[in-house]
Amino acid sequence: MPRIVYEPAEDVRKLALNIIKKLEFNHINPNRIFFVRSRNSRSSSVARIWALPSIWRHALSLEPMYIIEVLAEKYDSLPESEKIKILIHELLHIPSKFSGGLRPHGKCVNRKRVNELYLRYLNS
Repeated sequence: MPRIVYEPAEDVRKLALNIIKKLEFNHINPNRIFFVRSRNSRSSSVARIWALPSIWRHALSLEPMYIIEVLAEKYDSLPESEKIKILIHELLHIPSKFSGGLRPHGKCVNRKRVNELYLRYLNS
């Protein structure tokens, strides 16, 4: 299997920043969230969010930050509506305090909430 290749995902960044603005996700600092496209991953995910572990943040004196990774083979061929829903889902994992942690699936991160926010995004 070829090794995983990572590249900046400017198109994903632009779409996510639009979502953040339209949905008024004011707790998200867009300067501390990064977007990457990967290729050759074996993961079944379409996208995933990564938080920099607190031990690394403290050792390197860094503020909390997040990376949203989209897996090119699955994400790139999706219709725009699904891309938006996927990014909403990943952004929902970021807690309201932007603390560096991740919200789990459940009360705050679920399909119903994503669909509600997607409709709000369309109407804004």
